[in-house]
Amino acid sequence: MRGIWVVVLLMGLSSMAMGAEKNYTVKAPDGVEIAVQESGDPAGLAIVFIHGLLGSHLNWDMQVGSANLQKYRLITYDLRGHGLSGKPDDAEAYHDGRRWADDLSAVLKETGAKNPVLVGWSLGGVVLSNYLAAYGDDGLGGIVYVDGVIELNAALITSHPDVYAGMASDDLTVHLDAVRTFLGLCFETKPDTATFERLLSNAAMASWIMTRTVPSMTVSAGLPKARVPVLLLYGGKDVLVNVEPSIARARELNPAVQTKIYPKSGHAPFLEEAQRFNGDLAKFRDAIASE
Repeated sequence: MRGIWVVVLLMGLSSMAMGAEKNYTVKAPDGVEIAVQESGDPAGLAIVFIHGLLGSHLNWDMQVGSANLQKYRLITYDLRGHGLSGKPDDAEAYHDGRRWADDLSAVLKETGAKNPVLVGWSLGGVVLSNYLAAYGDDGLGGIVYVDGVIELNAALITSHPDVYAGMASDDLTVHLDAVRTFLGLCFETKPDTATFERLLSNAAMASWIMTRTVPSMTVSAGLPKARVPVLLLYGGKDVLVNVEPSIARARELNPAVQTKIYPKSGHAPFLEEAQRFNGDLAKFRDAIASE
């Protein structure tokens, strides 16, 4: 009987170790400190998550906390100007898209992740494209654009001028109200109150200089350089990104891309349909590992 309890205890400790979080910082080439978080199985296949505008690693809680994804090495990080990462006061630190690509490169080098799958949501798609343009896909396993911004142009991004102007405002009330409206636009199915409020607080932490500068960020066409599998995953009811034109433009740049549309989701299918998203991500990750 005692032996059984020892086995149970060891299994419990193993499970706790697998899910244990690891937090550290990486220094970007221009000196900005980038906050990195790891969970899941340190020896598992790696997945790196890149959040969107006004987000942080907290956006990926439904993935990091998923029992079905614990067999993978789950790596998140906060983009510059967001979350726990550094928030430079210089607009050029955000305007130059190469710097965001360099941040991702620094994270990948520090983690030493082998053939990771990179998952970029919304603005995270811009980071992916700039990374591919600068570094290519050597050492990567695959790429997932989640409601990704393929290019910063009016044909691909839904116009919400009052919201974006409000987010850039120096008036605190106007700014915060616009941030709340922007966050609400991310969802067709709004998350529970506690989650929404946490994400709203998270958004309010973002650098105002970054928020004003991102719309003019330089974006390089990195998709043509991707030879690894690329999956485009969009919510069919996205009101921030024009889905069909974005997919069409991505296919122009790289005809080999795969696509999935979640008809019930808005801009954040990884939260709105988390179970389905996690299953599709696992299949994509495993298919690459078996090739």
